[in-house]
Amino acid sequence: MSLYEQDFYQWIEEQAALLKAGALSQLDVENLIEEVESMGKSQKKELYSRLIILISHLLKWDYQPDQRPKSWKSTILTQRKELKLLLMDNPSLRRLIPEAVNQIFEDSVDFAVDETGLPESAFPETCPYSIENIMGE
Repeated sequence: MSLYEQDFYQWIEEQAALLKAGALSQLDVENLIEEVESMGKSQKKELYSRLIILISHLLKWDYQPDQRPKSWKSTILTQRKELKLLLMDNPSLRRLIPEAVNQIFEDSVDFAVDETGLPESAFPETCPYSIENIMGE
């Protein structure tokens, strides 16, 4: 069993030390590639997840205006702030936002339906918000 499988944290420390020392031939390249790709997927997943939460709350805010608890506004502000921080650290994710919004809009509607009790037909079929609206810009 490899160190990667036995003790992931120690494996990371070892790989970092090898990189710092320039000992590239000793690196566990196969697992390093897997981990680097996984890190990218994790950032993309965070973008999608935050957009789902944000858009579902925007929908609830707009389509159920008679019931606007402070928590909805707080969630909208928090998600916008967290998205901005994510994009500051990962500016290339910004180009994925239009595609992401199209892919997650149905999930956002599902959350809004579940939380408001409104029928799915009460919400639009496509996202009514521009990227600027979503981001609060």
